[in-house]
Amino acid sequence: MNPWLESALARAGQGIPADCLAPLRQASLAKLENTPWPTRKTEAWKYTSLKVLEKLQLANQISPATSGAAQNSGLAFDRIAITWQGGKRVTDLSGLTLPAGLSIKTVAELSEQESQWVSDTFSSVKPAQHLFGLLNDVLAQDVLVIDVEAGVEIAQPVHIDHQAIAGVEGHCRVLVRVADNAKLTVLETYQSQPSQDAAAQSFNTNVVEYQLGVSAKLEHYRIDLQTGTALSVGGCHVALAEKAALNSTLVGLGSELARTDFDIIHRGEFADAKLNAIYLLKDQECYDLHATVEHAVPNGTTLENVRGIAADQAKATFNGRIHIHRDAQKTLAELNNRNLLLSDKAQINTKPELEIYADDVRCAHGATVAELDKQALYYLTSRGVSRNDALVMLNFGFINALVDDMPNQDIAQWLRPILRDRFKEMAKS
Repeated sequence: MNPWLESALARAGQGIPADCLAPLRQASLAKLENTPWPTRKTEAWKYTSLKVLEKLQLANQISPATSGAAQNSGLAFDRIAITWQGGKRVTDLSGLTLPAGLSIKTVAELSEQESQWVSDTFSSVKPAQHLFGLLNDVLAQDVLVIDVEAGVEIAQPVHIDHQAIAGVEGHCRVLVRVADNAKLTVLETYQSQPSQDAAAQSFNTNVVEYQLGVSAKLEHYRIDLQTGTALSVGGCHVALAEKAALNSTLVGLGSELARTDFDIIHRGEFADAKLNAIYLLKDQECYDLHATVEHAVPNGTTLENVRGIAADQAKATFNGRIHIHRDAQKTLAELNNRNLLLSDKAQINTKPELEIYADDVRCAHGATVAELDKQALYYLTSRGVSRNDALVMLNFGFINALVDDMPNQDIAQWLRPILRDRFKEMAKS
């Protein structure tokens, strides 16, 4: 068995909290004991090595020596912010001012009725056999529950802010329920606190599960800004009831190991899902995005647009799978993946998949990997634009349509300078 996994299982067996989730955690622990460690021969990990985790030795929690002041996210607009450092929540929930109809609690604070739906939802949206999802089931000590009552629209975004700390591993878990006819905006940010030791690693398996009720609406953003030696294997998992609507934007920067699993399940008819994703890599960074959409019922709609840019010796992997079940007639699904290589040593592995068992559907998919337009670069430089500025302009133009498509312009405005700085770094390298 993998040494780190063996130690993780030993910790999990000794520290499962005695709450309503205990039986589910025990079931996940039992599954883990029979789940093999992924290798390059495992199809889902074919292009992403986990060798860096084999002998990983990090602290299980932050100490006074490793903790620090919460990092300023740069977000200036009104929001409900909850911050974790190294897997430990540092925001006091009792100090939050919440609008009517919104509840944010730990599992220990739930009523008997709330405990029932949390038990029914926990680990029911993410894939049942995903090793790191199962690990999160058993290692997450502080499970947070966000609940929006039926018919309530929450104007303020809920900001889930994870700050990785060098030398520490974290395993956070959040459950979000948006009840019938309710509306919520969630911003997930992932960043690393600065460290004096540039080689120091951090590791997290953060997972968020979303359950949308009938005609519920979720506006969702996941912005992964962890770079350098950060190790991250997390996921977002969304279940859609009848006429529910998801509009999600994902932005990922690469690091030594960065893997995100994004799952969308159409459980009710006439549900609508939209996913825009961007990944930007430089140096020897890795980024692996696995997006799976399950159309289990008729009349569902999915639109998925993914764009990536890789420079230097970076390596990106995108696996986009849309599964149309036999009963999912009249499904409309489109998947488009466009990629740009800025170096002949960069790699982009793309695998769009349509698995269709229904016969009355409209589905399409496509993928391209291209180099930067040298004529456009020459045109700009011949008119006095520096080469670095020209690269920034062309790169931003490649992904700008997805940024402009973000419904929340406050978040888009915050994100644009971050992307420009990233493009400047890619142009210099």
